[in-house]
Amino acid sequence: MRYLSWALRILLFLFLFGFALKNTSPVTVRFYLGSQWDSPLALVLLVFFAAGAAAGVAACLGHAYRQRQEVLDLRRELRSKSVTLDDAG
Repeated sequence: MRYLSWALRILLFLFLFGFALKNTSPVTVRFYLGSQWDSPLALVLLVFFAAGAAAGVAACLGHAYRQRQEVLDLRRELRSKSVTLDDAG
């Protein structure tokens, strides 16, 4: 299974590397106020994909933090109830 995983990783890398080599022609990304960025298409795609992934992770952080706090609160509540039951029994 480990060899299959490495083979798939190598194939994916070669596919993406070939894609990057085929798309080296420059593209212009135009921003507001007349600013622009000239760069190879593969680099533009990589930058915007990474920015989207970072935005997705940032969007999930608040939810994950709230869940962690809720788990900690429930653990505290469980400990306090188990102590109360031990004292009563």
